[in-house]
Amino acid sequence: MAKLTWFGHSAFMIEGKNRIVVDPFLTGNPVAKTKAAEVKADSVIVSHGHGDHVGDTVDIAKNNKATVAAIYELVSRFEAKGAKTEPMNIGGSVKLGESTVKMVNALHSSDIFEGESLVAGGSPAGFIVDSGVTVYHAGDTGYFGDMRWIGEFHRPKVAMLPIGDRFTMGVKEAAYAASVIEPEIVIPMHYNTFPLIEQNAESFAEEVRKLSGGKIKARVMKVGETIEI
Repeated sequence: MAKLTWFGHSAFMIEGKNRIVVDPFLTGNPVAKTKAAEVKADSVIVSHGHGDHVGDTVDIAKNNKATVAAIYELVSRFEAKGAKTEPMNIGGSVKLGESTVKMVNALHSSDIFEGESLVAGGSPAGFIVDSGVTVYHAGDTGYFGDMRWIGEFHRPKVAMLPIGDRFTMGVKEAAYAASVIEPEIVIPMHYNTFPLIEQNAESFAEEVRKLSGGKIKARVMKVGETIEI
């Protein structure tokens, strides 16, 4: 048994064998109800270099003496800012306490603005987190064929999928992705934070029900809500 808390956007806390925060965009997030200083974590994992995913990574890591795991290019920047890090790359895994985190593909971009310069942020990624319950956080992504392999090989109980469209999958693509991955529970993310990604999560839930014949439970979480998984 584990717990999952949604902070809004793509930011989650996974509490199983350890407390792992994913993509902690809190400061500057117009829907977030939790402040970075309130987050207690053992580890932070970051899917890619965009500011709405890197967020408060360094502050949370320093405040908690937590380890940050991300793709090598991002880790080098976090380390330069004083964070303790674990570098990784697509297909690889790391141990974070008693939990295992594997990095998988995502279809997106990952460059970082440093001042007025745009610098490489490594490849975008998703994560398979095994912390007592296997969870798939897709990061920012469009649909890709290997999602079927992710479902068949890793068999996640829970999948968090972006539905905001424009920058990621939209409602219909994400629902189809859920039907291919076949988790027990799918949770929409990366929507309604800003006007450009406004979506109806209940439409996503209904689409999942239709495509899966009711086999997959679509759970629309409220910002700040914690559920058992």
